Amino acid sequence: MLDFPISIRRATPEDASGLTALMSEEAVHGNLLQLPHPSEATWRERLEAKSSNGDVQLVALAKGQLVAMAGLHANPHIRRRHAMHLGMAVTVPAQGKGVGSALMAALIDYADRWVAVMRIELTVFTDNERAIALYRKFGFVQEGIFRAYGLRDGRYQDVLAMARLHPSPPRWD
Repeated sequence: MLDFPISIRRATPEDASGLTALMSEEAVHGNLLQLPHPSEATWRERLEAKSSNGDVQLVALAKGQLVAMAGLHANPHIRRRHAMHLGMAVTVPAQGKGVGSALMAALIDYADRWVAVMRIELTVFTDNERAIALYRKFGFVQEGIFRAYGLRDGRYQDVLAMARLHPSPPRWD
């Protein structure tokens, strides 16, 4: 599947320029709720802030270049601390090559084995078939459709609400 080696690691503020380049691709930010013309300073601030609030942000590198990012974002509501929101972006040349699967496997391992996340939630545009297939492969199921959820290219678009429950929640032996 992968025709090039990748490494996955936690994102650092030094990844801001790579994330800016990733989010500058119209085919990437158009499928997310990101805006065109991202700011490197804004990405640096986000990465600095995420280090202390329970979020985990991973990046995938190929040949020293950042080709993807994925993260689990903590819920600020105390009664929803068992749930995290997933976000992911893969540069166009790396799409369909297993990078997303490698990042998903790493995030799910983190969520299931190390921080006891009961529920991982996400939204995905209904026409993003590649992403939907990836999420289903990792046990996500559709829970609903949000109509006219996000503005993309001048039109309101629907998204699927998907979630994955921990298949074997931790318990006391």
